[in-house]
Amino acid sequence: MRVMEPILYRDTRGLDPKPRTFTEAVIAGIAEGGGLYVPERVPELTLAQIAGSADLTYAQRATDIFLRFGIDVPDERVAELMELAYGAAFDTTSVAPVVEVDSGTHVLELWHGPTSAFKDMALQCMPLFFSEAISMRLAAGRKLDDYLVLVATSGDTGKAALEGFADRDHTRVVVFYPVDGVSDIQRRQMVTQHGGNVAVFGVRGNFDDCQTAVKQAFTDPEFARTLHERHGLTMSSANSINWGRLMPQIVYYISAYADMIAVGAVRPGEPIDVCVPTGNFGNILAGYYAKRMGVPIGRLLCASNENHVLTDFLGTGAYDISHRRFVTTPSPSMDILVSSNLERLLFELSGRPEDVRHWQEALTAGGRFLVDRHTFEGMREHFAGDWVTNDESLAVIRRVWEDHGYLLDPHTAVAWEVAERLATDDPMLVVSTAHWAKFGEDAYKALNNLDYADPLPAEARGMSGVDLVECVARLAPGAAPIPRNLATLGEQPVRFEDVVDPGREGVETAVTAWLEQG
Repeated sequence: MRVMEPILYRDTRGLDPKPRTFTEAVIAGIAEGGGLYVPERVPELTLAQIAGSADLTYAQRATDIFLRFGIDVPDERVAELMELAYGAAFDTTSVAPVVEVDSGTHVLELWHGPTSAFKDMALQCMPLFFSEAISMRLAAGRKLDDYLVLVATSGDTGKAALEGFADRDHTRVVVFYPVDGVSDIQRRQMVTQHGGNVAVFGVRGNFDDCQTAVKQAFTDPEFARTLHERHGLTMSSANSINWGRLMPQIVYYISAYADMIAVGAVRPGEPIDVCVPTGNFGNILAGYYAKRMGVPIGRLLCASNENHVLTDFLGTGAYDISHRRFVTTPSPSMDILVSSNLERLLFELSGRPEDVRHWQEALTAGGRFLVDRHTFEGMREHFAGDWVTNDESLAVIRRVWEDHGYLLDPHTAVAWEVAERLATDDPMLVVSTAHWAKFGEDAYKALNNLDYADPLPAEARGMSGVDLVECVARLAPGAAPIPRNLATLGEQPVRFEDVVDPGREGVETAVTAWLEQG
């Protein structure tokens, strides 16, 4: 039963003149002029409603939240799509379980989906609603282009998007990843992807190069015209700049708090701190929206690796990458200097699209901006941050395994360390974003007391990522078992080997050539 009036979405930069429905925002991906869509209001939940959701399946919890946002999809269809999204593709019926690892510290495991990373939580859902939006338009008699979904990935989004959109009608998906900036397992997951409507390209550069090039392609009118006239395609996005990616992530914070109440880890209304490893700011921003909805989150702790632009920004109000060196780390999904979703938070805190537009223009032109005092104080009310070195993150993996028999991936290790440093008496929820087996080489080094820059020992040198994962499993008996989708990667044929130059031209040339091949 519909419980909320429809919520419309507006542009963070104030350049899109018309508020959009949910399905319009999902299909568009990004607003005219490069802004991001945000809800005009955020629905609220009572503590009783949050606690009561513990009696629901995860799919039912997700259905309830989407209906509270009043999305323009019929109620019964929302429920059907959620059952498809959060069903057989996950290896546990709880979908996003909360596990107590240490007294007062719980881990929210978001890696039980088909690609073993937290991006599945959104990208098993978002493509279903994307396809539904297209079907609704076609049923209404509207003539439409098909859609070209362009994705820049720092490792996990690419595979999750490929998996979610593979062989879906009316869509094609092209992924760009930094050729030397992902783990061997992440690369193999992408380049072996099945599906007749997918393509994958390595980029000579880092993730920011990929992300910038894809954004530039989005705002290139000549490229858009070529896609439409020659191929009958309109561009959209599956990155977290798309609200359809971010909204499903709100659900797991609400779900986690309900589960913590159910097992007695918190009393209803007792605040918790949540520590999130983040680079593009989408995952932690979903926690902020959950807090706005009524989840008793005290502090949102932003955990960064050696690319700690977010830590510095939260401490000073100055976002400055003008002279910042990009660092390769064991946690590549956080190797990001331009955090796209931060734009949404700046809008929510300032309420002034003209300021957001000015800040983003300053970042593009000079590599830095400084927020006003009101916005900075609002940010500090909700967020704190710290960062962890490469060697510290590997040491955390080893220590937590030795102390608790729980094997972390490098991203979650960053969050664990920051959570320990910033801990108070409030219960702590550490967000775990990937299965350890996605990063076999780093887990191997951690368990063998090696530093990040150390070469692998002779017996491991030259091993594939899959072989190293099997070695780690022998070193850490009792750790979460290797998911089948990762264990069998070595058996899958490589389909995509092309590497392109960074920049808008490299992206557009690659996409055009692929489309013309048929």
